Formats: sequence, C-alpha cells, structure tokens
Amino acid sequence: MLMSARPFILTPDLLLRAYRLGLFPMAESRESSALHWLDPDARGVLPLEEFHLPRSLMKTLRGRRFRVTADGDFPATIAACAAVRTNRPETWINREIETLFIELYRLGFAHSVEAWDNDKLVGGLYGVTLGGAFFGESMFSTATDASKVALAHLVARLRLGGYKLLDTQFITSHLARFGAIEVPRSTYHVMLAEAIEVSACFPLCPDPAALMREFEAMRRTVP
Repeated sequence: MLMSARPFILTPDLLLRAYRLGLFPMAESRESSALHWLDPDARGVLPLEEFHLPRSLMKTLRGRRFRVTADGDFPATIAACAAVRTNRPETWINREIETLFIELYRLGFAHSVEAWDNDKLVGGLYGVTLGGAFFGESMFSTATDASKVALAHLVARLRLGGYKLLDTQFITSHLARFGAIEVPRSTYHVMLAEAIEVSACFPLCPDPAALMREFEAMRRTVP
C-alpha cells in the first residue's frame, strides 16, 4: 500500500510513531522533497533464528577480512547508502531522510554496522530500533562480501540483544539467500506489535567469542 505524500513537517518523534504503526517513508529520488509512506501488502522479514549463513561467508567471518564496528560512523554509512552509483543511478534516501535518521541515531533509536578495510569504509547498513524490533533501511558495499559481513554481524547482535523482529521492508534475491521471507501485512502488524513490547538492547561491543558462537549457530541453520 502506497500512502500519499505527507502534508506536515516530519520530526523524529513523528517518524517513530509511524514505525510503530508499520509505516516507513521513501522519497522518489535523492533530490525530491516529497516523501511517501508505505505499508506494503507483503512485508519482508528476516527470521532471526533461521538466518542462513553460507559456508563461504563463514570463512570470511573467521578470517576477519574486515574490521567490523557498530555505530562506528553512522553519518558516513547512511551517506554511502544514499550515494548514486553506476549500478544504482537513483536512491530513495533524500536529504531530509538522511538528516532525520542521523537525529534518530543521536537519540539512540537508530544504529549502523560498518565493515572497514583498514581505515576505509567499504560496506555497511543502518536501521531503526524500537523495543525488540529492528527496521533495516539500507545497505551498501564497495568491496566483495562487505555488506554480507555487516548483515551477519547485525543478525548476531540482534540475537544476542534479545530482538524478535528484523524488518527488511521488501524482499530481494540477495536477502532471500539469507532466509528473508514475505508475510502478509496483517501478520506483520501482529509481529510488530509483539516485538516493540520486548525490552531489547543493541550490543555495540559484544564479546567476540559470543559473536562467533552466534555465527556457528547460524551456520547450522543452513538447509
């Protein structure tokens, strides 16, 4: 379901209220000032206990090819997600969305996970957090497997932190490989209502051994 562009000034508080109702904003382009609210008929979710961790990615995680941080540089991560690239000439993240999400991050309601090659940011993702729900917004990668590593780290942190829902908004072939599925809007709203009542904590610096145990557990869920 696509709802009309909003006729009001959007604030971080209003944005959080919208997420509680199952809505999320998208702009038509980077330069567009119009925002549309979406509540799709079918919602993408990634079941945290059924994440598929491929053998090749597990090898990359064990080899620590990338240095991974959480909230290491949220502004740079969302800017990279919004950047126009050769294979993506447009983006739905306009400047208002970028500014609002940086404010949500400063208020503690948004987090990022970054993959670094030495001191160069080469992959990452960001999203909103409410209770035990994490709303994944966007990811980027400029190095092979960088965004995949960030996603695996996100899921491991959410599992460790007691989260119940990872909302991916839509399904892509990339996300489906990791176990993402579509659920009807009505089912999603029930899942959301239950998840936001959960008291969860986003672990910024979890014990490395605990992270590895989560990776091993996720590896065992692959069919």
